[in-house]
Amino acid sequence: MKKVFLSLALASTLFLSSCIGSFGLTNKYHEWNESVSNKFVNEIIFFFSWPIPVYPVCMLADMLVLNSIEFWTGSNPVASKTEVIDTENGKYLVESNENGYTITKGDETVQFINENGVWYVNQGDQKVEMFRYVDDNHICLNMGETTKIVELSQAGVDSFRSEMAK
Repeated sequence: MKKVFLSLALASTLFLSSCIGSFGLTNKYHEWNESVSNKFVNEIIFFFSWPIPVYPVCMLADMLVLNSIEFWTGSNPVASKTEVIDTENGKYLVESNENGYTITKGDETVQFINENGVWYVNQGDQKVEMFRYVDDNHICLNMGETTKIVELSQAGVDSFRSEMAK
């Protein structure tokens, strides 16, 4: 019996090689676990997630199914990010897309879309350029009638803020 198991395990490595994947399901469960409460409650949940066996099942599903899908298609169906951000102005649902973000509050939806290094904001039927990358260290902000080159450093951001405050 041991020889059969060992043979199957070795044979399966031919199909699983170079397919590490993002382990999206395991990471999502782990992120949820970290966000539940304080570190003591999180540790208790983590501790009991092994014998129940939540973590082993998530890891097995990632290894055998989800990471394989990610390998062949280029995207993991579970790895997409959706978060609820609670602010003083209400709750916002922020969803990461393959080319940007969608932010929803109630019936209002705003999209931030990246197309070849140019970021647009799309609300309803209006699509407006926000900024574009000039190079690795600078962006060009679209400010309506004018544009402004801003250095991507703390000094550049501080300079831009002080200019805007005038």
